[in-house]
Amino acid sequence: MLPVVETDEEWDAVVPDETVMRPGAEDLCARLGLAGEPLTRFPDGSQPVYAVGDEHVLKLFPGAAAEDGIAEGRVLSFLQGRLPVPTPQVREFGAYENGWQYVLMSRLRGENLARSWDRVPRADRERLVAEVGHALAVLHSLTPDPLQDVLGPGDWGAFVDRQRAGAVEQQRAHGLPEVWLEQIPDFLDSVSLPRTPQPSLLHTEVMQQHFLVDPGGRRLTGLFDFEPAMIGDRAYDFVGVGLFVTRGDPGLMALLARSYGRTFEPAVLLAYTLLHVYSKLPWYLRELGEPGEKKLPALAEAWFGTGLTP
Repeated sequence: MLPVVETDEEWDAVVPDETVMRPGAEDLCARLGLAGEPLTRFPDGSQPVYAVGDEHVLKLFPGAAAEDGIAEGRVLSFLQGRLPVPTPQVREFGAYENGWQYVLMSRLRGENLARSWDRVPRADRERLVAEVGHALAVLHSLTPDPLQDVLGPGDWGAFVDRQRAGAVEQQRAHGLPEVWLEQIPDFLDSVSLPRTPQPSLLHTEVMQQHFLVDPGGRRLTGLFDFEPAMIGDRAYDFVGVGLFVTRGDPGLMALLARSYGRTFEPAVLLAYTLLHVYSKLPWYLRELGEPGEKKLPALAEAWFGTGLTP
């Protein structure tokens, strides 16, 4: 029912088009024993995702992203019941047709933290970021060996080298002004990153958008979206933490770090920000603002500082 999607052009033509996607999703649901269940497509996310009735979520991955679907199914299966915050329980995952993969999972309960954040009182924000820190500590403590065959990058040092080689051009393509671009090579040269870190299972996009909270915003009720998971240096996960959870608030970052059990040098986290697969520094500057001094070390402290000693 779903056509081949292997190119950007095919993606743009097929994935947003509900006249194409919905019949395929309905057909797959019928094959999975869920015929007749109402389908509601979620508006967010890069992949097509549907609520299937009240109890299930169906996430679809075209051929161009098939490996992400396999990875998410494997990671969620591995994590089931292991974290202090609920993650979706996998019902089934596998191949559909024409290269598509799917994950059928349980539906988590709660409101998206990004949508509720502005209404959450300071005391509850502090409680929530402490929960995030604890959840990350548990995630990073798990031995990721069973996932080595589906998660990259494999050689962490080689990954860092590749990202470093393209860092300036990646930010230039996103429109970063020259005053920042010219600083990137020397800044990255000044920061020591491990080439063979203790392997940790990384979510890689630890954002408010990927957490759910109860209606009062007092506790976490879910963590989702593990399709971009990797194995590597645990500090890499704190890029999303500083940019999208604590959002440059040193007090919240300090609380989260205490709950996690350690801090990281702000320069290390900014280096990983520049090396992140999905890094878009101009976007982060618009969201979080610039320091008074247009210098990368000042930016590192503004976004990732805690006032604590690593």
